[in-house]
Amino acid sequence: FPAIAHFHTMRINQPTGKYYTSEKLRTVCDVWEEYGSGMTNMHGSTGDINLLGTTTDNLEPCFQALALEDMDIGGSGSALRSPSACLGMSRCEWACIDTQAIINDLTQTFQDELHRPAWPYKFKFKASGCPNDCVAAVARADCSIVGTWRDDIRIDQKAVQAYAAGELVPCGGAHGSEKRAVD
Repeated sequence: FPAIAHFHTMRINQPTGKYYTSEKLRTVCDVWEEYGSGMTNMHGSTGDINLLGTTTDNLEPCFQALALEDMDIGGSGSALRSPSACLGMSRCEWACIDTQAIINDLTQTFQDELHRPAWPYKFKFKASGCPNDCVAAVARADCSIVGTWRDDIRIDQKAVQAYAAGELVPCGGAHGSEKRAVD
């Protein structure tokens, strides 16, 4: 954006689980049309919405307008980043922990650090509900929280033997019963 005096970017902290209603998205767009460029970016795996391009004078009024709509700004730069989680128990049968509750607690606990960067480095919390680690917590976070199974693994040996013997239809028959290329 050549020949401009200001170009500030704001980041809205995502709701836990990254669920946005269409009403909230319209509200974000309306606020950003009033105080910024109207240009947004749905930001990668964090679920934050980046608001691209506003003036210094519009930063605080925009923040206040978003706060009135129960939205908050997220962290960026050398600071605590917006904590992030998989969809967890709200959508995934594999979730072993309530990632949304954990990330909500972390966000509320560290909200000041998100708003007012006090650290000389970037720090990320991420929570995955199971070892599949859909949000890449282990690879991409400084503090990874990953749900794991805490009981003895139980296997129905009769069902395994029946499946191995071809007595059970693969995928419960969801893909048809015709012969497979590997048969």
